[in-house]
Amino acid sequence: MCAGVSEPNEKKREAPPPLFVISQDFELHWGVRDKRSVEAYRENLIGVRTSLPATLALFKEYDIHATWASVGFLFFEGKDDLLANLPSALPAYTTSKYSPYGALAQIGRNEGSDPFHFAPSLLRSISETAGQEVGTHTFSHYYCLEDGQDATSFEADLQAAAKAAKRLGITLRSIVFPRNQVNESYLPICSGLGLRAYRGTPKFAAYSPRNNERNGSWLARGTRLADNYVPLSGHNAFPISSTRSDGICDVPASFFLRPYSHQLAALEPLRLRRILAALTHAAKFGLTYHLWWHPHNFGINRHENLAFLRRILEHVAMLRSIYDMRSVTMTEAAELNHIHRRDTAA
Repeated sequence: MCAGVSEPNEKKREAPPPLFVISQDFELHWGVRDKRSVEAYRENLIGVRTSLPATLALFKEYDIHATWASVGFLFFEGKDDLLANLPSALPAYTTSKYSPYGALAQIGRNEGSDPFHFAPSLLRSISETAGQEVGTHTFSHYYCLEDGQDATSFEADLQAAAKAAKRLGITLRSIVFPRNQVNESYLPICSGLGLRAYRGTPKFAAYSPRNNERNGSWLARGTRLADNYVPLSGHNAFPISSTRSDGICDVPASFFLRPYSHQLAALEPLRLRRILAALTHAAKFGLTYHLWWHPHNFGINRHENLAFLRRILEHVAMLRSIYDMRSVTMTEAAELNHIHRRDTAA
C-alpha cells in the first residue's frame, strides 16, 4: 500500500472532540463544618437557595451539562430518616473533628427548619434539569487520606450514598473525593459500586492529593491563589484520559472557579483571561477542560459570580461553533473516552 493511501475498508478514525466539563461539590455545611460554624458561614449557605436555581437557569440558557457531586446527607427529608440509614461502618478519624457523626444530634428536623444540612428539594431541581448529573461527594464528606479511615468504612459510606440517591430515583455514576483527597487504592471500590468517573487532580505540585493539614499549608494555599491569576500550572487542559482496567475513568480537574472577592476585584480581568485562554487552548488541540467550584462559593456576591460565569459560557458557546467543543458531564466524558478507545482499538 502506498504511503498516505488508506485500505479500501479502513475506517477513518476521528480525533475526540474538545470537551468542557463542569463539576460542583454540593455539600452545604457538611463540607465546611470542621472549619466554619453555621453562624460564621450563614450568608454563603443560605445564599445557595438563590444562586443554585440561577446557575441551573444559566446552564439551561447555554445548553451546559454539569455534574453535581452531592453529599449523601443532603438527600434525606429529615433527621429521623437520616439516622435510620447510617453506614454499617463509620470512619475512626484520629482527628475527631473530621467526623460529622457526632454533630448529627444538633442538626434540625428537616429541610424547612434546617436548610444548611438537608437539600432534597434542590437535588430534585438538579435531577429534573436537562443535562445535569447528580454524582456523589460521598455520604458523609468522607476524607480518604486522613489517619483512622480505612477501606471498609469507605465502602460502607459509598453504599449508603448510593442507597440515599436511589430514594430520589438517582443512580450514581461519578465521584468527587472531598477536599480532592483522591485515594487511588479506593478506585476499585468505586468501580465495583458502579461509578464510572472520578475527578482527579491537576499534575502540578500544589494540587497533589493531601490530607487536610498538608493541604492547608501557607505555601500550598499561596501557590493556588497565585495560580488563579498567573498561569503557574499552565493551561491544565488534558487529552481524553485512559480508562483504568477496573473500568473507572479519570476526568481530571483543570481549574477551581474562585469566587469573586471585593479585595481582589482589580485582578478579575486576569482571572478571566487565564480561564478563557485555557479554554481556547483546549478547543484548538482537542483537549478537555474541567472547571469546578462549590455552590456555596456563589452564595454571596451572586451578581458578580454569575456574571463572571456567563462570560465563560459565552466563550464556550463561541468555541462550540468554531471547534465543536462539547459540554459534557463527568460520566459523559468517561463514556466518550470508552467509545474513542473502542474505535481506536477496532
